[in-house]
Amino acid sequence: MATGLNSRLKLEFGQGFKRVACAALVALLAACGSAPVGPGFYRVERGDTLYQIARSNRQSVSSIVRWNNLSNPDAIEVGQVLRVSPPAGSSAGAQRTTPRASSSASAAASAPRDSAADTTASASPAAAAPISLVWPSAGQVIRSFDGRDSKGIDIVNTAGTPIVAAAPGTVVYAGNGLRGYGNLLIIKHEGDYLTAYAHNQSLFVKEGQAVSQGQKIAEMGSSDNDRVMLHFELRYQGRSIDPARDLPPR
Repeated sequence: MATGLNSRLKLEFGQGFKRVACAALVALLAACGSAPVGPGFYRVERGDTLYQIARSNRQSVSSIVRWNNLSNPDAIEVGQVLRVSPPAGSSAGAQRTTPRASSSASAAASAPRDSAADTTASASPAAAAPISLVWPSAGQVIRSFDGRDSKGIDIVNTAGTPIVAAAPGTVVYAGNGLRGYGNLLIIKHEGDYLTAYAHNQSLFVKEGQAVSQGQKIAEMGSSDNDRVMLHFELRYQGRSIDPARDLPPR
């Protein structure tokens, strides 16, 4: 769906809702297949950020920049191969410290290292504790989750159909900065879960806002899409899983 993006988002958290970098959220909604690369290297995929790549490989951003002679850390490209382990004979450099577990950014940054890892997690949803969801919208499901080509489900209905929060949580992204998703909402839930709601016509909540299950958060639309629909994703520790596992039968 997304054709590539390298943007930085901001998330309010902590005392006084201090603004911190939250670029790793972008990587939660982008995964694609690519040819394998050798040990110690990583091929950039759609939606990747240098922050996410560094964190996934337990390295610091500065080390990745230095090993790859990057003049602009914000300008990595899809398909680009990056060294993610120190060259022979060099120091690994400072290791990235783990963000505070209480931070929303920490949970949001738990994105898959590559598409293979994402597919593996998708195929083994039993590893994730159950989450009680409600259907985010009325309508017909025209595309189901398969863990590879479809990272969520697509629900069609008429423009303006209410979109509701599938579970209680906090809005960690509200905007249209992710190419291919239109007006998008991402909500963080308990237990390292995230839900995403794409292609909305209107958004009714803001970043940092707490929402209750079933609360109207948007209206269905066709933003950055060729038809009116909701694209809905469920992520556990950054990895896509089948929403049907936790949605009630219709």
